[in-house]
Amino acid sequence: MVAANRSASEAKTYDTVVIGSGASGSIVAAELAAVGQSVLILEAGPRRELADLTSSQLFARRLKWSGSPVEEEGNHRVGHGFNAGFGAGGSAIHHYGVWPRLHANDFDVFTKYGKHLDWPISYEDLRPYYDAVQADVGLSGDAEAEIWRPEGAPYPLPPLPVFAQGKIIDRGFQAVGLTTAPIPLAINSIPNNGAPGCLYDGWCDAGCPIGALKNPLVTHLAKAQELGVEIRYGAQVSRVLMSEDSLRAAKGVEYHDTNGLRQSIYAGTVVVAAFAVQSVRILLNSTYSDGVAVGNRTGNLGRYLMTHPGCTVFGLFKDTTDPHLGPTGGQLICHDHYDDKAAIKDSFGSYQWLIANAVKPNGLLGYANSRPDIFGAALRPFMQRAAKHIGNMLYIGEDSSSAENRILLSGRRDKFAVPIARTIHNAGPEQDAQLAFAMREGKEIFHAAGATEVWTGPRAPIHIMGGAVMGDDAATSVTDHYGKVHDTDNLFVVGPSTFPTSGAVNPTFTVSALAYRTAEHIGKSN
Repeated sequence: MVAANRSASEAKTYDTVVIGSGASGSIVAAELAAVGQSVLILEAGPRRELADLTSSQLFARRLKWSGSPVEEEGNHRVGHGFNAGFGAGGSAIHHYGVWPRLHANDFDVFTKYGKHLDWPISYEDLRPYYDAVQADVGLSGDAEAEIWRPEGAPYPLPPLPVFAQGKIIDRGFQAVGLTTAPIPLAINSIPNNGAPGCLYDGWCDAGCPIGALKNPLVTHLAKAQELGVEIRYGAQVSRVLMSEDSLRAAKGVEYHDTNGLRQSIYAGTVVVAAFAVQSVRILLNSTYSDGVAVGNRTGNLGRYLMTHPGCTVFGLFKDTTDPHLGPTGGQLICHDHYDDKAAIKDSFGSYQWLIANAVKPNGLLGYANSRPDIFGAALRPFMQRAAKHIGNMLYIGEDSSSAENRILLSGRRDKFAVPIARTIHNAGPEQDAQLAFAMREGKEIFHAAGATEVWTGPRAPIHIMGGAVMGDDAATSVTDHYGKVHDTDNLFVVGPSTFPTSGAVNPTFTVSALAYRTAEHIGKSN
């Protein structure tokens, strides 16, 4: 039951209040604190420390979204419950640390192909921030082996090793004339910055209690706390508070605390970093003094919602694969199909292969539930064989930037009486055609690698982007190229919600580079 009375507004005014403690929010907070700003982070979920993390599937599920419900519609729903996080570190607490860069052709898709949207920045604009992030965080990889990688500084750490599963599947890629390289990972291949190297036990999605995986608990959230950033957990933000005497200024935020009381906090700058769906929900629940939803003067807020289509190829091999070893995100990567988005008939977009994921009997990539046709007495021998001889790899494809895929407010309200988010996302024929092509290719690769049986899983939504896209024209976007909401002087959005296109790579590296860029801009402006 929500308390009806509003508690007294707090007297302290911060330089910046950041909504969300995930990858982007923690970076902005840490970078602004480093230049002397007073910063407050409001996090809807609970506090966590590395010592709280437990390597198990049951615990991993506790890191997923458990805040206000999200309604989902469409033939390819975004999977908010799985993709979002809740608590310290946000969704980056359970990410797999797969950190490729977007390619140059991801930034000017409309100019080159007449489809989707252009970014208001180029790869070269973001390149120095990619380099800064990887030096600061410490990425493992082999830049020379990634023959498709855009120009940039080499990785500071060597690549993680390739185990039996990766070597076996790689034979198939070589046989069909495709190239692989070690996956660039935000995981220590060797001890670095006081943290140990990876144990290769495949529990990345449970948060990595040893700190080898670079989630915010060991990177920017930890840095923010060292620099004196205040963090309030259990603080679910309902709206941005706008100035009554100006259409261009935010003055703070309203949130509900752990007792259900509404609190108001004031700041010179407000940064919304609550992941894609919740960031848009907060803005839709906020209004200018004339009643228009913040950031929605031209009706673009919530539009261009995206999620990567993902699908797993499985195979059984005569050789021992040791599928439990290695990082969850995989051991090898292939981008041979990335740079010609129009190459596949009836399809459009780039895609990548993430190869030899560490796999458990259950969970997202688990093999126990990959074969619903095997049950009863036949299940035990299958499991015994798969435990030592299964291999797998993950296809991740580019989504379309469609204005019809969007985030709206529902007619339902959460326990704080705040309207919840409603998402609509459909995949079209171009995504269907690309997926079909990739699955045929994946099966061919596995057969070429010596698989005796090959099958594929269902299409799944991987990552969430869009909803508050950046652009030069306020008529077709929500923010400028720094994430500043158009027509609002001191309100910024950071995170994947600002992506105009999805590309076909895991977004956390790009999210982090953009957050560095935005933090630098805010720091210089104030």
